[in-house]
Amino acid sequence: MALPTILMAEDDPDDQVLLREALEESDTEGDLRFVGDGQELLDYLRASASGDVISPRPRLILLDLNMPRKDGREALVEVKADPEFRRIPVVVVSTSASPEDVFLSYDHGASSFVTKPASFDGLVDLMNTIGEYWFETVRLPNAHNH
Repeated sequence: MALPTILMAEDDPDDQVLLREALEESDTEGDLRFVGDGQELLDYLRASASGDVISPRPRLILLDLNMPRKDGREALVEVKADPEFRRIPVVVVSTSASPEDVFLSYDHGASSFVTKPASFDGLVDLMNTIGEYWFETVRLPNAHNH
């Protein structure tokens, strides 16, 4: 069985490396893929919907809020407005702890809001928690039976 695809919208290359290493150190098994902004996220999702084999449909989207071109706030609204993608859980992972960002994320359909840990060990713990919760605990709709 293929590993679940985790799609992360994150514009910082250093954070991408740290998140990949944290996933490898964690007990979570996932195929972590990155896009650099909200526009790339939407382009990836459209490619996955068309059956593009190099863009497998994600089981989970991790979304940074502050990105160039199209930020995470705008991308979240578009993902949740699209019947093809709105059932994919979106976890906002942001350095922001602003109450406004938290409220707006949930108002626009985020499944969770997590403040990005400052340490590598914190990132590993976050990946363990995300994997355990989203891939082992909750039941998600089957993407092919909607």
